Amino acid sequence: MKKLLNTLYITNELCYLSKVGENIVIKIDDKEVKRLPIHILEGIICFNYNGVSPGVIKLCNENNVQLALMDPFGKLCGRFIGVSKGNVLLRREQYRIADDERSLSVAKNMILAKLTNSRRVLLRLIRDHKEKVNDVYINEVCESIKMQMERISEITDKDSLRGVEGEVARKYFSCFEAMILQQKEDFYFTNRNKRPPTDNVNALLSYMYSILSYDMLSALEAVGLDSYVGVFHTDRPGRASLALDMIEELRAYMVDRFVLSLINKRQIFNKHFEKKENGAILLNKEGKNIIFTQWQERKQQEIMHPFIKENCPIGLIPHIQAQLLARYIRGDLETYPPFFM
Repeated sequence: MKKLLNTLYITNELCYLSKVGENIVIKIDDKEVKRLPIHILEGIICFNYNGVSPGVIKLCNENNVQLALMDPFGKLCGRFIGVSKGNVLLRREQYRIADDERSLSVAKNMILAKLTNSRRVLLRLIRDHKEKVNDVYINEVCESIKMQMERISEITDKDSLRGVEGEVARKYFSCFEAMILQQKEDFYFTNRNKRPPTDNVNALLSYMYSILSYDMLSALEAVGLDSYVGVFHTDRPGRASLALDMIEELRAYMVDRFVLSLINKRQIFNKHFEKKENGAILLNKEGKNIIFTQWQERKQQEIMHPFIKENCPIGLIPHIQAQLLARYIRGDLETYPPFFM
């Protein structure tokens, strides 16, 4: 089992990263504020403007620590990675699968897991807070999702599969407001919007989906797969389609529940957001620090993985799913087993 290491998040725009020996040194105005040995890190994500030194890039590449540069919205601008893992035979077979009917089979498994996990989040809401929500409507949505789940086995093309996924996402998010039980005046939700997010909840969702996408991209590259060749999302220059495919089954469990927990447990507040002139809502520095602290704690929590039947930290789920996909592509598994809550 892969060891779950730390991800270093740089949110202070004044920070500059340099290298001293085998350590990453964080500086502000040329003064050292923190020093971290490279061997405890699995990734560095920078939201700063000052950047990093060439020595840091070299040290990360030598130690297989992925270094990513993000914009304030959480969009990936670029990354540095070491030597590609895996072998050419694995990637050749991945490309063959992406171009034939097997890609639809894999995509159907992923979307079935997404629908199942979304439905289970809603059913849990009814179970735990029936007196606080419109359980009649939510039950109707759950039944509708169940019907769409039963349709998936009969789907013969990806456009139809995308139609099912889009319809279920719309119905699922129509219930999202009901899952916000605290701070409703500041954390209201009417619909999913993202370019840019125009309310606090969408700002949180978009930000965390981006972080999860980065984790999945890193996991896919670590097992030797091409994260830009997908089976569900269409290929597009600069878009990590396979990483986006893989997080579909993890969104509800890893991100949606995390965001709702932050709000309902009053771990994040309206003061942790800022509004831009174009109407975009962004997390401020303090808000990002809260999120990353809680996210690291969440990733350390252990669950029983439903397929491998072993206890594992939640943060390793992307890595396990990437390994399972690689095993399917190599022919070790008859089909790709997605993640079910």
